Amino acid sequence: MVASRNFLGGAFSFKRDQLGFLAGGIREHGDLFQFRPLGLPMVMVNHPDHIRHVLVDHDDRYDKDASLFRIVRPVLRDGLIAITDKKRWRRQRTMMAPHFTPRTVRNFAPNMTDETLLMLRRWEARPEPEAPLNVTDEIGQLALRIVNRSLFSADVSAAAMAFERAFSDANDLLGAFFRLPFPPLTWPTVRRRKLRAAIGAMDDFISGVLQQRLNSTEQEPADLLTLLMHSVDDDGHEMDLEQLHHDVLNLCIGAFETTTNALSWSLYLLARHPEAEKTFHAEIDSILADRVPTFDDLPELPYTRMVIDETLRIYSPAYMTMRRAMVDDEIAGYRIPANSNVLINSFLLHRHADFWSDPDAFIPERFLPERVAERPKHAYVPFGSGPRVCIGKHFALTELVMALATIGRTHRLVLGEGAPAVEPEPLITLHPRGGVRLQAVRRFQD
Repeated sequence: MVASRNFLGGAFSFKRDQLGFLAGGIREHGDLFQFRPLGLPMVMVNHPDHIRHVLVDHDDRYDKDASLFRIVRPVLRDGLIAITDKKRWRRQRTMMAPHFTPRTVRNFAPNMTDETLLMLRRWEARPEPEAPLNVTDEIGQLALRIVNRSLFSADVSAAAMAFERAFSDANDLLGAFFRLPFPPLTWPTVRRRKLRAAIGAMDDFISGVLQQRLNSTEQEPADLLTLLMHSVDDDGHEMDLEQLHHDVLNLCIGAFETTTNALSWSLYLLARHPEAEKTFHAEIDSILADRVPTFDDLPELPYTRMVIDETLRIYSPAYMTMRRAMVDDEIAGYRIPANSNVLINSFLLHRHADFWSDPDAFIPERFLPERVAERPKHAYVPFGSGPRVCIGKHFALTELVMALATIGRTHRLVLGEGAPAVEPEPLITLHPRGGVRLQAVRRFQD
């Protein structure tokens, strides 16, 4: 029998402090325990062996028809992230996967550096260039511009900003609903109407872009949308327009949201840790000197990649995932009843004291190859694992390293004197509460 936190008021404790509630359950019951917020059967698993069991070794016993994905399905629909039908998911994944390999991502690397350079020029053109920036907002706009160029070969900035606002609203509303799933999303409350309006705004953005492409008589550009429009399954069939819409929306949300948070946290952590920042800049200066990074530089920037990896350990944007047990199962001797929601929280997994010494400290050297080899693979899962590992993993890591290196080549991001620590805000993704605010200071004067 799974140890339980099935006590009166547990749902409200979970709503008030989700991470604290789960951390308390781990302290009290260990790496596997049950709780029932508002009667929902939930099993927390927090050991690499458990993660491998659910996501890899026995993924055929689990699906995504779980509470978390039911909550986000009004936004994501039958896109690749949340689709539950395994046969249909496998078809979509097979069609899309060839367009997200490192070989393909190489073609989009110039978009990443070009847009980062444009952002830096906008910073310099401000009347007071060293005034504090809301870095999270700036990186959000950068992430949208990169995904727009890579997906659509277009600068659709004004429409993309509306998409950003709509997704921010949806994320807030769905995050609150996950912590206390009542009343149902179908009830016509003010917040539910606001959610439907946000979903409508995102749909309008995607529909507008797709219709523009379908109506165009010009030669198709070499972007991700063209690749997706001409993808075929094993029977030679292309995606229908509805499926294409859902998958493009999923890609926009994934590429925007996770990059915004991960890069914001990276810049914040470097600003708080001068020695790590000094090592990072020394590597950049040694490898790049006065030139912009290219895709071929990625293997030559190991410390920059370690900064990204350590950021994703401490503040994984996709900090939780969930599976539904399709059948009765057993993990580490405990029975997992069919239809249980199995919760994986990487914020807590990545702080497991058995695998991470001084787990709250920012130490990029944890990701030296010899130290990685010492840990179980599933002690670190910022992109998930198994068949449903994030399809955008290569794109995201390339984008994060390229953008961070491009920024670090010419600028330091500095905390203002007496600036308070930024706290994580666990919504559907892990946000920096209130946004990261830093000063952008040129490293070298012209």
